[in-house]
Amino acid sequence: MSTNFNLKHLLGIRELSADQITHLLDTADSFRDISKREIKKVPALRGRTVINLFFEPSTRTRTSFEIAAKRLSADAVNISVSTSSVSKGETLLDTARNLEAMAPDCIVIRHSSAGAPQHLARVCKAAIVNAGDGSHEHPTQALLDALTIREHKGRLEGLKVAIIGDILHSRVARSNIYLLSKLGASISVAGPGTLVPPEFAGLIEQGVLLERRIEDAIVDADVVMVLRIQRERQTDAFFPSMREYAVQYGLHLSHLKLAASDAIVMHPGPMNRGIEVASEIADGGRSLILEQVTNGVAVRMAVLYLLAGTGQDGNGASSGESISDVEESRAAGGVRGRTRKAKRGTRN
Repeated sequence: MSTNFNLKHLLGIRELSADQITHLLDTADSFRDISKREIKKVPALRGRTVINLFFEPSTRTRTSFEIAAKRLSADAVNISVSTSSVSKGETLLDTARNLEAMAPDCIVIRHSSAGAPQHLARVCKAAIVNAGDGSHEHPTQALLDALTIREHKGRLEGLKVAIIGDILHSRVARSNIYLLSKLGASISVAGPGTLVPPEFAGLIEQGVLLERRIEDAIVDADVVMVLRIQRERQTDAFFPSMREYAVQYGLHLSHLKLAASDAIVMHPGPMNRGIEVASEIADGGRSLILEQVTNGVAVRMAVLYLLAGTGQDGNGASSGESISDVEESRAAGGVRGRTRKAKRGTRN
């Protein structure tokens, strides 16, 4: 069934409808096979420019967006903030306007301040993609998590998902709560009392249940999602020591006995091995951590394809159109364009 995607920017999951989320996941599904080909490239975004503007250190997300752009044949440009004009005092708005003057089609931004992508979206013509803003949201991480769950479970509706760890500082938790709730999953969260704020009780109407003990959250869970301790965002001592955290709130094999027999384990990475997740779980058969990384490329290809490709020309992405259709259309368009140019040269 076709869906009216109708989205200029991807700033968060909260403002997306269930149909838009499903369309993004379905589109990402069609891109997964591209990564298995001998030649991992399609011409879907040929001639487009994607700028990765990262104000925070990142390996997985930035590399994933860069690979995604290149596999779509877009030109990918990485901006290192430490060597940019920002380090000389230039404001985010001035940086955005200078980049906009170079006519990019999409700007992917990660920033330590919540709301930075929304700020850019108000002033930029280019599509803006939120690659994580402060403790607010990380939409593409939630999408790749959902794609991974759907691949293994066949659905999201009706599943129980336990989210364990640093809820307070986690943009991943927020985006996953919004997405999973919209698609019919039930969610339990647990962690140290200092890291699971009472304000999350306001999300109970979306299906979120706060538990004091991680064991209670994990009981009968189909998915156990462990969060990274956001030490770079913690200004206070939220727990006595990393060792105590590992004992009280780290995921161990004994915990998985409480979950569903076919429960899967996920982590957004990078993980503090042996603290948040025991090594035997991280390397075990239930762990989908590396599959999440693989699916991250497909999801980001889908996001760039739908935002940077839609409405730009007659060969852009449209609702219900498969990637193979666009590949053929763009390839044919390139041949026709070269043919017309040759004929003009002959007449002259």
